[in-house]
Amino acid sequence: MMTDPQKQDPRKAKLLSIIPGLGQFYNHQVLKGSIFLVLFLAFVAELALAGVRQIVNLITLGSTPMMDNSLFMMIEGTLQILVLVVAIILYAANIYDAGNIAKQANEGKKPSTSLVQMIKNIGDGGFPYLFSIPAYFLMLFIIVFPVLVTLFIAFSNYDFLHVPPAHLLDWVGFKNFTSLFFLSSYRQTFNAVFGWTIIWTVVATTLQLFLGIFTAIVANQDFIKFKRAFGVIFLLPWAVPAFISIMSFSNIFNDSAGAINVQVIPFFNKILPFLHLSLPAWKTDPFWTKIAIIMIQGWLGFPYIYVMVTGILQAIPEDLYEAATLDGASAIQKFNHITAPTIFTVAAPIFITQYTGNFNNFSMIYLFNSGGPGDVGGGAGGTDILISWIYKLTTGQSPQYSIAAAVTLLISVIVIGVSMIVFKKTGAFDLGDD
Repeated sequence: MMTDPQKQDPRKAKLLSIIPGLGQFYNHQVLKGSIFLVLFLAFVAELALAGVRQIVNLITLGSTPMMDNSLFMMIEGTLQILVLVVAIILYAANIYDAGNIAKQANEGKKPSTSLVQMIKNIGDGGFPYLFSIPAYFLMLFIIVFPVLVTLFIAFSNYDFLHVPPAHLLDWVGFKNFTSLFFLSSYRQTFNAVFGWTIIWTVVATTLQLFLGIFTAIVANQDFIKFKRAFGVIFLLPWAVPAFISIMSFSNIFNDSAGAINVQVIPFFNKILPFLHLSLPAWKTDPFWTKIAIIMIQGWLGFPYIYVMVTGILQAIPEDLYEAATLDGASAIQKFNHITAPTIFTVAAPIFITQYTGNFNNFSMIYLFNSGGPGDVGGGAGGTDILISWIYKLTTGQSPQYSIAAAVTLLISVIVIGVSMIVFKKTGAFDLGDD
């Protein structure tokens, strides 16, 4: 039986594409094949001129102090890895495209062979890809690149004793991670800081969520008058820049000259003498500092939740409440079965981001009291959370960049892991089967 000479062989097209562009030439797509071939030759040239050397330097991190800068070698090698990843993706796309076009030709679809046809095909079917591919490339080099550099630093000995180019860096494997968990000087600090970070995140965020939901529900009741005025008042903490508010509160909570200890507490002691309120050491006692920053964060964070929940409440049909009233439901039952489920179904992703945001809330911790008072070791103060401890590890007199990078990776794993688990459990981003 004779074979149709016009038939294209997808397998042959893919085999020819081992050298990028040849498969497209086989499919009579000279322009596309030329593009793939030029990109392939450019990558080979880049690899020969600099790429191989940069990958080798990434592995060795240099051999001669003052001449070799280990940090630059690490950065350049990381960039080269990303270039290699992009090249592999394009190489795979080249093979897939050659086989797919050959298959389409056998089905009677004429492949584009000119620039005009290629542009028309992109406009018809590839328009979304045309706009999304640049975004992916930007993400690769703006997000993935710094993360990879941080990852590599975490596995090196980059500290105040090894600062390039005067000293070379070495790969130390998991030493920095094991030091955090097993070396006494770091283990105690990490446990103290991590424990307080969890407490701070849970308590402060839950407080601002509670205040936001509570004020929104109360302000949304029909018997409340001057709702617009209350709305303006509740938005005031959100209207003022957070760093200004935090620094103002830092002065207000000053132990000896702040308004809380000088005016507010003495006022209550005067009108209610049986209370005998003492003057807390807001800035010099870690316990009271923690209480202060939790209260301040609740005040700063609730307006956003108030606005969002108000919008959700206004979208709930009144028919649901009227039907519940006819069925004899109490106010608490209405809240439990109508209001609360609606709020948490709609706002669950935002609530989760509030927790993850406070987990890394550097401004609140550092601007109020620089992570103090007290010292829990390793350069960390009594109210430092992980992110502010990282800052001190990298800016102190004896910077520990590799340890800071290791802590950064642990933070990322914790935040991403917890967020994904909660998102999965709540179905917050479940967009259905479509």
